[in-house]
Parts: sequence; C-alpha cells; structure tokens
Amino acid sequence: MSNATTPPLTDRPGAIFAAFLRLGLTAFGGPIAHLDYFRREFVERRGWVSAQVYGDLVALCQFLPGPASSQVGIGLGLMRGGVSGALAAWLGFTLPSALAMTLFALLLTHVAGLTHGAWLHGLKLVAVAVVAQALWGMGRSLCPDRTRASLAVAAAVLAALVPGVSGQLAVIALGAVVGRWLLHAPLEAVHPPLPLALRHRHAWGLLAAFVALLLGLPILAAWAQWPWLTLLADFYRAGALVFGGGHVVLPLLQAQVVPGGMDNATFLAGYGAVQAVPGPLFTFAAFLGAVSAQGPGGWLGATVALLAIFLPSFLLVLGALPLWHALRGRPALRSALMGINAAVVGLLLAAFYDPVWTAAIHTPRDFALALAALLLLQFWKTPPWAVVIGGAVIAGMLGAS
Repeated sequence: MSNATTPPLTDRPGAIFAAFLRLGLTAFGGPIAHLDYFRREFVERRGWVSAQVYGDLVALCQFLPGPASSQVGIGLGLMRGGVSGALAAWLGFTLPSALAMTLFALLLTHVAGLTHGAWLHGLKLVAVAVVAQALWGMGRSLCPDRTRASLAVAAAVLAALVPGVSGQLAVIALGAVVGRWLLHAPLEAVHPPLPLALRHRHAWGLLAAFVALLLGLPILAAWAQWPWLTLLADFYRAGALVFGGGHVVLPLLQAQVVPGGMDNATFLAGYGAVQAVPGPLFTFAAFLGAVSAQGPGGWLGATVALLAIFLPSFLLVLGALPLWHALRGRPALRSALMGINAAVVGLLLAAFYDPVWTAAIHTPRDFALALAALLLLQFWKTPPWAVVIGGAVIAGMLGAS
C-alpha cells in the first residue's frame, strides 16, 4: 500500500529536463545557493510543490549523505514525473558542469606544461578561500554551542591523525554517538507525508541495494582487477559516505586518487575550477575520472566516476523519501544527525589544512592572494566564477609558483 495519495505526474521527462537544464547552465554559487534557486523556480515561479513540501524535502536531503542540492533536484523530479522525472532532473542539472569539467581535464592532460603554469597555482589559492568560506558558514550553522564546537575540533584531530576512509568512518561514527547521547534535537511540527508514487516495499529494496553495493563493489573490484570497476567502487563509496555535500567530499576523494592516480596540484586545480562552473560540486568526479591513472581515463573514466558518485544519491532519495515521515519523528535519529553534522565540520577543517592549505600556501604572497579571494567571496559577495578566473589571471601575471 502506498504511504500517501499518488500525485498526478503532470510533466513529461523532456519538460523536467528542460527546466533543470536552465538551472544547470545558470546556478552558480554552490549548494546553499542552489537550494534557493530551486525554491524560487519550483515553489514560487512554477508551483510544482508547496513551501512546506519543499522544506520537508530539503530536511531529508540534509539528513542523507551526498550532495544535498542534487538530491533535492532528484526529489523534485520524482514528485513531478516519477523515476524518469528524477533521472531527467538530475541529468539537466548535472550535464553542463560535467561536460565542462571533463573538457578541462582533457585540456590539462593533452597540453604540455599546462599543469605547471602559474595560473594553475592561482586556482589552488582560490580553493583555499572557497573551503575557508564553506568552513566558516558550516561552523556557524552546525556548531553554534560548546558541545558541537568541541566535537568538530575532536573530529578534525581524528581525521588528521587517521587519514583516509577509516578516519572518515570513525569521524562519522563519533559524531553519531556523541549526538545521540549528548545533544537534544528540538521538537518539530508534524507534517503530512510527502506526495509520492513509490511504495514502502520498493523503498526498502532500494535501500538494501544501496548497502549491498557499498559492501559488495570493493570486494568485486578486488577480485576482478578491472580498472573501471575499481573506479566505480571508489567513487560509489565517496558518494555514499560523505555528509555535508561537495566541499566535504574533498578529503575522501583526495585519499583515494592522490598520489596513485594524480598529483596534488592537478587535484586542487580541478577543485578550484569546479567553483567556476554552475551546477553541483560533485561533478568534480568527472574531472578526476578523466585524469586519474587508476581507471580508464578520458570520457569513459569521467562517465564512470560521475555515475558512480551520484548513484548512492538516487538509491537513498528514492528509498528514503517514502519513509521520511516516520523517520523524522524519532528524536534519537535527529540528535545523531546533529552530531554527524558537527563532525562534518571537523572533516572540512582537517581537509582545509591538508591538502588545501599545505599544497597552496608557500609564501606571503600566496597568503595575501588567498586572503583577498576570501574577502571577495565572503564580504563583497563576488560570484565564485569571477573569483576563480581572477585568481588564475592574477597568479599568472605575477608568476606565482
């Protein structure tokens, strides 16, 4: 039996794709800005969902690991056009930046000397400012008290001392345990279930598939020894375990592809470049898949990495949405989420030090340029794409290295 009245599916996938493609070409500014774009476009302008339904959808996607803005887009497409609508929404929002990042990766790998230019160092300096801005904003909203601030610092220390996937998992587990027992989630208003056509049994099947792939892909990749399957397993794990969105995926991806697949300079150049394109930050995976020596590389590597990092989001959103009405009423889960969110700030803090800061800031001039970029982003509200381009041009002119 369905968990709610089945809504009319009023839009064909082509119409949903076109609506999201418009945002995929124009939605600069990162996840927080994307959520505002979605609200204005699909709540206020088109009236696809009510403000209350949109708020519930955003709350769920903040609860799940993965890119929150992309997950909200998938959910909107699902409510408007079923599973095909969810696919159309994701493709429209993701395709422009994924193509741009793949082309940038191919340019770096095919033009001699491009990876060592001073302009590339400028991208790394802008990455310092971007991560610092994200850290500041997340810290203010997710660590507003002493307990959560202390948890964030402890998580940063743990992530720095135990790098890689094991450290990530330990930090998330620490956040969940501390949140469950030391934090108290505020009471929430009771809302009606979200309007969906999916049934509970389908939802549980999708969540089971999410867990099966998370556990099974690494085993299958180790047994088969196929480069594309290893790439699929690595990026699926990154999309499945990252809480906090695009900026927090940095340390997990860095641990997986550096130094075996590429050098830190190329990694951070791609991370800086993804700030200059619209759409989701997780399209950084297309860049990494295209340049990584650990997989097939090129267009095939970009496609495999991109699909792998977003696949967990599809399984989680389609699986969790029908169950969200029951889950959100459990205070223990919401308290654990508060702790996980604070721990995510610690992950970002550890990533800010290494590799972002250590790979970019070598001289007082580097520090000055990064600080100027932060000033433009945080206080002058300069569009990120303009800061990225400006940082590359200025560093190139100054001959920074």
